[in-house]
Amino acid sequence: MYTNRYKKRAPIGKILFVLLLLGIVAGGFYVKFSTDFEHKLPTIYSTKNIYWNTNNKIDIKLYDKSGIKSYNIVLQLDREDILLENVILTQPKQNINLKINYGSFVQIPDGTKGKLIIKATDKSHWSFFKGNTAVAIIDITIDNTKPKLSLVANSKYIRQGGSAVAVIKLSDTNLKEKFLVFAGSEKFELIPFVKGGYYIVLFAWPMGINEFSTTYVEASDKANNKSKLKIPLFINKKDIKIDKIKISKKFIKNTSTDVLKKSNMSVPKNLEKRFKKQNELLRAENIRTIKQQTKKHMDKNLIDSFDIKPFKRLDKSIKTANFAQRRHYYFQDKKISEAWHLGLDWASVRNAPIIVSNKGKVIFDDYLGIYGNSIIIDHKLGLSSLYSHTNKQFVKAGDTVSINQKLAETGATGAVLGDHLHFGILMQGVEADPNEWLDKKWLEQNILNTIQIAKETIKDETKNN
Repeated sequence: MYTNRYKKRAPIGKILFVLLLLGIVAGGFYVKFSTDFEHKLPTIYSTKNIYWNTNNKIDIKLYDKSGIKSYNIVLQLDREDILLENVILTQPKQNINLKINYGSFVQIPDGTKGKLIIKATDKSHWSFFKGNTAVAIIDITIDNTKPKLSLVANSKYIRQGGSAVAVIKLSDTNLKEKFLVFAGSEKFELIPFVKGGYYIVLFAWPMGINEFSTTYVEASDKANNKSKLKIPLFINKKDIKIDKIKISKKFIKNTSTDVLKKSNMSVPKNLEKRFKKQNELLRAENIRTIKQQTKKHMDKNLIDSFDIKPFKRLDKSIKTANFAQRRHYYFQDKKISEAWHLGLDWASVRNAPIIVSNKGKVIFDDYLGIYGNSIIIDHKLGLSSLYSHTNKQFVKAGDTVSINQKLAETGATGAVLGDHLHFGILMQGVEADPNEWLDKKWLEQNILNTIQIAKETIKDETKNN
């Protein structure tokens, strides 16, 4: 009887075993695929190496799809660990943006190196309900010192549209950015000069800035410490000549249409809108291209001499347009547009040879909308020369050119009425008055003499040190 009863109960045991097994498998699948048991680590966003001015805050971002439930941040130095953050959230969050503050701890000496250890745990039930914990270790260098700036030499005068130069002494072990800010808006990068710790910058007063305000050099380091140094300048405003130019239907139908098509721009049916697009939208795009290409390709290597000569006028030419003329355009007796003319126009015979006045490197040769076929030559120190409306070029981008070399021939490409050369001078892509750079006396007094004074000062400082 006992044996029979056991045999009758055996199927029930098997059923319970199968059910238990199925439960285990189902539980395994649940743990494996349920969002409650997800096992992906939280993500910690921060830079790998941080230079820290402890007066500023460090930006750190935490992310986890299931939600962050706690995080912990420790500053680890040689002899101690400083707890900066230790937070447990009652409501987990997917995204957390932190600004880590050093607080009122004892000041850490500059140059101290340490590590920022960041731990973030999500709300997952993975790891026996402990959750997933991500750890990020970031190298920290303490830097509370501002860059040191001093003025070595600078041009005394600048006029609207004109150029000037400044030489700066600058020191910072973690230097990041350095530039001159003209009138609070236009920036000019500083270029290494003579030896380590000295920089030079050629800059211009853009014609679009009517009111002069403080010009200064600003330097910042990797810890975001910033210093400013005012550049003292006497200023002169420029007399502006207004030109009234009548635009014909023929010019718009032929020339405006042609430059828009060659620039891959749509052509408005309305003639007035067509000219405005060519003169304003396309012009602005061309000016941006000139600036971008010049700043991108200019020589930024250390320079110890600036062997520049006065530029020369196109041989046997007459000047047909001056720098900084404000052109007012009229169509059918109605003013429809305005623009600055920011170069010199010289006209000679058709296809006149264009000869370069100073050595340099060709950094641009291409069709450029209203400027037509154009060449830009970098002469170092951020100084470039522009040759536009050319008919035929004999150089290409990347070529090195020497004094008296033939660059191109004059032409009528772009938005022009006839064969001529548009000659421009650029300071890091900003159009400046070419008349100054054609004037030997101005060049010596305002640029070359200042550079020579700076070199002598640096030489004396080196001896004394």
